[in-house]
Amino acid sequence: MFRASRAVVLSLALVALVVPFATVAANADPLPEQYGTSTGIRSELTNPGGSLPGANDFECRTTAEHPRPVVLVHGTTGGQQITWGPYVPMLKNAGYCVFTLTYGAIPGPWPISAIGGMRPIEGSAREVGALVDRVLAATGAATVDIVGHSQGTIVPEYYAKVLGGQARITNYVSLAPLWLGTKALGSNRGLLDLRDVLRLPDTAFPICQACGQFAAGSTFVDTINADGTPYVKGIRYTNIGTRHDEQVVPYTQGMVPGPPGYDVTNIVVQDGCEQDDSDHVALTESKRAGYLVLNALDPAHPRAVPCE
Repeated sequence: MFRASRAVVLSLALVALVVPFATVAANADPLPEQYGTSTGIRSELTNPGGSLPGANDFECRTTAEHPRPVVLVHGTTGGQQITWGPYVPMLKNAGYCVFTLTYGAIPGPWPISAIGGMRPIEGSAREVGALVDRVLAATGAATVDIVGHSQGTIVPEYYAKVLGGQARITNYVSLAPLWLGTKALGSNRGLLDLRDVLRLPDTAFPICQACGQFAAGSTFVDTINADGTPYVKGIRYTNIGTRHDEQVVPYTQGMVPGPPGYDVTNIVVQDGCEQDDSDHVALTESKRAGYLVLNALDPAHPRAVPCE
């Protein structure tokens, strides 16, 4: 979140290289599933600004087994291809209609346009809402399921809680959630204290205007928790975190219990698998995290979750 993710560092470095990458046929059935790799980066390099194979097929129709499309929402410095290389084929092969977007990107030519989650979250939430509306209209589904990572856990929540999108969401699965904001700026609130002294808005951070918004104690975080909980009654939440998260600090900032009457499940990937060393970004690359997501989306048909 505050430092560039591994995906962005790799993508910007690889842009300068002339390396032939084999593209995956969009009509491959099943799609190849690769975890712990940079498949999303390779797709971004071979198809700049495009979609991963299996994603954003607006001809896709939901089934009785999987009646809701899944919308994937990346985190800060992520993108629709960079972040979701392992998840799109996993979900598509499982029978879901899968949709992605790159929200909040800084205007400019590629590859700048591929780095999302940088602009104010309120506008990003409207981008997510617009995609949800388009997906529902195209598929005929009544609601979607959301899978978000990092900043992508609170952007859709602002859409649900503040912009009125709650009736369009059934399952809400959050990887490295930011419900109470991160204290990665320091226990003394670091740059937020300087912001307050200068009477600046949360969005005053340079380049990444969203970065001040997901810090603990920010006006934005206070807004989504204004009624004492970050959640919306009627949505089924699953929070998936890691004890090794170096960007949501402490990781328990996202492991928030739901009040009585709310449907909230908190999962830490090390529970039952102490050797899992996933950090913040690795939750989008991990087969263990991915299968936890599949089980959250379809709890009636659980899969064995690997421990690697």
